[in-house]
Amino acid sequence: MESEMDTSSSFLDPEELSIREQYRRYGKRHSISSISPYQESSASKLNEPRLFYDGSSFHSPTNTALILENIKQEVGSIDYEGAPYKMQSASKRRSSIDGPGILDSDVGVDSIHRFGSQSLKACKIEDDSLIDSGETTFALFASLLDSALQGLMSIPDLILRFEQSCRNVSESIRYGSNIRLRVVEDKLMRQKAQLLLDEAATWSLMWYLYGKGTEEPPVELILSPSTSHIEACQFVVNDHTAQLCLRIVQWLEGLASKSLDLESKVRGSHVGTYLPNSGVWHHTQRFLKKGVSDANTVHHLDFDAPTREHAHQLPDDKKQDESLLEDVWTLLRAGRQEEACDLCRSAGQPWRAATLCPFGGIDFSPSVEALIKNGRSRTLQAIELESGIGHQWRLWKWASYCTSEKIFEQRGSKFEAAIYAAQCSNLKHVLPICTNWETACWAMAKSWLGVQLDLELARSQPGRMEQVKSFGDEIEGSPGQMNGISQPSVGPESWPVQVLNQQPRDLSALLQKLHSGEMVHEAVTQVCKEQQRQIEMKLMLGNIPHVLQLIWSWIAPSEDDQNVFRPHGDPQMIRFGAHLVLVLRYLLTDELKDPFRKDLMDAGDLIIHMYAMFLFSEHHEELVGVYASQLARHRCIDLFVHMMELRLNSSVHVKYKIFLSAMEYLPFSSGDDLKGSFEEIIERVLSRSREIKLGKYDKSTDVAELHRLQSLQKAMVIQWLCFTPPSTIADVKDVSAKLLLRALIHSNILFREFALISMWRVPAMPIGAHELLSFLAEPLKQLSENPDTLEDNVSENLKEFQDWSEYYSCDATYRKWLKIELENANVPALELSLEEKQRAIAAAQETLNMSLILLQRKENPWLVSLEDPIYESVEPLYLELHATAILCLPSGECLSPDATMCTALMSALYSTLSEEVVLNRELMVNVSISSSNNYCIEVVLRCLAVEGDGLGIHDMNDGGVLGTVMAAGFKGELTRFQAGVTMEICRLDAWYSSKEGSLEGPATFIVRGLCHRCCLPELILRCMQVSISLVELGNQIENHDELIELVACSESGFLHLFSQQQLQEFLLFEREYAICKMEPEEESSC
Repeated sequence: MESEMDTSSSFLDPEELSIREQYRRYGKRHSISSISPYQESSASKLNEPRLFYDGSSFHSPTNTALILENIKQEVGSIDYEGAPYKMQSASKRRSSIDGPGILDSDVGVDSIHRFGSQSLKACKIEDDSLIDSGETTFALFASLLDSALQGLMSIPDLILRFEQSCRNVSESIRYGSNIRLRVVEDKLMRQKAQLLLDEAATWSLMWYLYGKGTEEPPVELILSPSTSHIEACQFVVNDHTAQLCLRIVQWLEGLASKSLDLESKVRGSHVGTYLPNSGVWHHTQRFLKKGVSDANTVHHLDFDAPTREHAHQLPDDKKQDESLLEDVWTLLRAGRQEEACDLCRSAGQPWRAATLCPFGGIDFSPSVEALIKNGRSRTLQAIELESGIGHQWRLWKWASYCTSEKIFEQRGSKFEAAIYAAQCSNLKHVLPICTNWETACWAMAKSWLGVQLDLELARSQPGRMEQVKSFGDEIEGSPGQMNGISQPSVGPESWPVQVLNQQPRDLSALLQKLHSGEMVHEAVTQVCKEQQRQIEMKLMLGNIPHVLQLIWSWIAPSEDDQNVFRPHGDPQMIRFGAHLVLVLRYLLTDELKDPFRKDLMDAGDLIIHMYAMFLFSEHHEELVGVYASQLARHRCIDLFVHMMELRLNSSVHVKYKIFLSAMEYLPFSSGDDLKGSFEEIIERVLSRSREIKLGKYDKSTDVAELHRLQSLQKAMVIQWLCFTPPSTIADVKDVSAKLLLRALIHSNILFREFALISMWRVPAMPIGAHELLSFLAEPLKQLSENPDTLEDNVSENLKEFQDWSEYYSCDATYRKWLKIELENANVPALELSLEEKQRAIAAAQETLNMSLILLQRKENPWLVSLEDPIYESVEPLYLELHATAILCLPSGECLSPDATMCTALMSALYSTLSEEVVLNRELMVNVSISSSNNYCIEVVLRCLAVEGDGLGIHDMNDGGVLGTVMAAGFKGELTRFQAGVTMEICRLDAWYSSKEGSLEGPATFIVRGLCHRCCLPELILRCMQVSISLVELGNQIENHDELIELVACSESGFLHLFSQQQLQEFLLFEREYAICKMEPEEESSC
């Protein structure tokens, strides 16, 4: 069976054509060399493909991080290039991919924009590198689709480009390398090339069925009186079934013709390469000249001699005739009738050409193209004026039918019988030599079309249909049977009665015969199970929903597979399915009825989504955008959110490709409910990044270190907002400003949370905060170069960002000093070197100086907003604070909360305020265990907004009532709760809300005031700690009294920020400072 399959599809693979008899071709035979003609025009190696070619190269990255990433990759590639011996095997294996060009000039190579330098290539050494060479189609198809979506080519043209691209890549895989492969590798390469050819055939069918328009016959070519050819053309234009049959025939003939062109291109030869007069039986001539008499050998050389004399030409001439007839059949199968006739004439058999092209060589194909080709020729009109419309047509068909039957009866050439049988729809003599699916389908469609035309011409002549209908009962009794009894005794007037019983009732019956027809070759039936053949047959039937169901069944993941980003099925089938869906959408959306349209959108989205995920999994992030933009809004957003989350820790280069893909193919702002936007994607990413990640907690978990590591992941998402948008998008300046504003807003949100979780006096830096500062350094530098672009909302958020930058600078100097202090504490005081002491003194002084500068700001106090929105509301307005926290012991261990603990904490939070305040402000407190993490609690505070706290100007800058309640829990000073237990903040948000509880807008002043209440006292206490260290080292502090006065001064407002325990700690530090300062004085006086 396998051998039959190979031979049945030989016309698709020129290199597999069997070597025919020694008389096959008299022309010069070109040897089949392993060197492909494409080797001579090899293209340069291709790197990461960019999508649409716009006349320029990849946008030069202005982001410092991206530039550094490129440099790093280039250095890495130089290291590879420095080891030629190690990379030699890899270069050999990749030469077949990178060396030969894969595209012709007419495929639009210039439309493919490619970015990245040669040095950025990863040197992958894999045994299957040759097998993966078909990946070129991913970038190529994306480029072509992008061009079509931008209106640079029509969808029908896009289909033709898809077909040609598949053919080019197939040729490159199959013939583009002269490397000798192992048997298994060579078989895989052949299979991949054949699959691409099969796909090209489907794209070609798509163009014939849906892309090719229906043309009306030109008015100037309509003759009066009409002819049978004009009537046939008009019938095909108006009849859907006949039009479908014609297009199927044209499609299959086109495939065969392209196969012949490929054979000529690859092997340098072509069917029909004969010397002139090579078909005039030279061997028989010489035999007769010798005067030898043989009863089995003809005595004359005219073409009727074998029939008249019941004899044959010599075996050598018979073989030559058989070879000639095989080539004639091949050319007719490819729709090259003129070429077949020329071949017969050049071989010395013009009589055979006359039997193939009656009526002076008029093209009788019932197409507008043939009508135009024939022009206003009146030859047929003159013939039919005398004999009647269709009379000569019937005579020729009947004669062809009789000829095919006679040849079969005399056991003549099977190709000769098939040639004449194909002209008259006599399927029973055509199908036996149709050993591949395409030829069998062509024979049936051509036969059925011919009978439809014959019947239509019969209807136009009075009395003829009655003669045809007289056989109706017989036809109804055995519909579609090819083995029915023929009617040789019936003359041409009854045509096409002789072949009616061989034709299918409809297209479904025709395709069913391919599956299980008695006369159909076994190889044809087997090929019907192939994926592309199933798709093609469903497309012929117009069953689009079933096509999509088939494709999805082949590529859908299994139900138990939870990894949605793992590719499923054949990658080329996934790619084909996605592009087929998009082409059908743009061609048929307006024509399909609602149920079909819904299937095309819903099932189509699943296929496109699968392909986008496949591209992402194969690191083709730059190609995803063009497909994601065609998805439904929610699928598009979900896709990009998942990609951004999975690539959060990838290189800057990879992340920039995702950013660029989203920016170029999606609208920045949401203006259409049907399409996702970049703003919606980034909002979802930012929101999800703040969610509590599931983790393993126990009593020994170091909460401070845990929060420090999680803060880095939260900060990484800001990088998506710090990339420079491409200059090709609309309103690029406005987009850049919006990205910067969103980066500042989210950075400030994270700064507030990071500040509250980094109060621990440990040397470890709050890495999340410093990562944020590094990400925004470059965008803010560009902003400082164009200060005129600052808007009010940008300026306000920029001020807070700068305040946090100053605060974290103070925090960094303190932790630097603390690290030195802890290192020195491990060394006896007498063994400390002068250098170590000086280093500690310098760090301490730097900490004090920077902290005092921040604390002594008068005109522009730290974290005090002068432009907070002022709310004035007639309806009652409420404030809400939502916090996710972990309960932590003074040792740093976390507590596992339960319902009793939540109730006790809720009561303790109520008790932080007087009963009068609780009643007047309608305070509500709710504490529950987090649904996402059993070690976290969810705290919700709600109170009525009043003047100075929610309404009007917020003078105190302490977070108001909600800030007071939360600060008590954060500082671990809840009077009716476990002593020393603190709430370590994981997430913190404050909102304005209506009486009904709907959130209306952020109440930033609450969280900012809470940070003001918590950070400044801690900063002052750290200064006191550092002051004591300096005094112990024998240094006098000149500005210590200024620090004390600053805390005690009522104008600064610092004193009311201190809790009772913080104030006690402050006094203890002051007492210790005073003692340390007095000790040297007492020693000197003694």
